[in-house]
Amino acid sequence: MKRICAAAGFVVSAAFASVVFSQTGAVVAGSAPGSAGIAQTVKVTGTISAIDKSTRDVTLKGPQGNEVVVTAGPEVKNFDNMKVGDQVTAQYVEALAVELKKGGGMTVARSDQGGVRESKPGQKPGGVAGRQVTIVADVVDTNPATQTIKLRGPKHTVEVRVADPEQFKRVSKGDQVEATYTQALAIAVGPAAK
Repeated sequence: MKRICAAAGFVVSAAFASVVFSQTGAVVAGSAPGSAGIAQTVKVTGTISAIDKSTRDVTLKGPQGNEVVVTAGPEVKNFDNMKVGDQVTAQYVEALAVELKKGGGMTVARSDQGGVRESKPGQKPGGVAGRQVTIVADVVDTNPATQTIKLRGPKHTVEVRVADPEQFKRVSKGDQVEATYTQALAIAVGPAAK
C-alpha cells in the first residue's frame, strides 16, 4: 500500500491542483434495490515549466498561467527524461459502490488491495497506480424520523443519511453494508507542446 501511495504521490499532487490545469471529466451515478454507486473520471493537463533536479521539484503550468510545484519522489522512474515544455497528463477514476447484505453473517473488516505499473527504462516518466478498499460494517441502528442508519465498521461507528426512502425501507438492524472504494490513477509525460 505504501508503494501505491508513493507512486501516486506525484499524480495526486497534480490532479488535485485543478485550478492550475485544464480539466475535463464525467460523473456517473446509479442505484438498484439494495445497492448504489457513483463514479467520477477526471483528466487534467499541464506543461512542465521548470525542473530542479537536485530537489526533484517539477513546476507545472496550466493554461491560465497558474503554476504548482510538485516533488517527484524516487518512485517516479525515468525522472531524467522529463524536459521543460513536456506535457503532463493525469487521469484518475474514483468509484464507490455500496451494497446491502440482508441478515449479515460477514466478518466486519477492512481489506486493501493495490498495485503499480511503472514506465520502462528509457521511456518518458509515467505509470499507473490503483487501489481498492472494501469495508464491511454492521447496521446497529436505524432512525426512520431522520432516515439515518448507524454503521459500526472495524474501526469507527458512523451515522449515514439514506436520501432515498425506498432504499431506507430495505435496511434493518442486523443487516450489513459492504462499501467498496476504487481509485485508479494514470500519468503520462508527453513531448513538448508545439
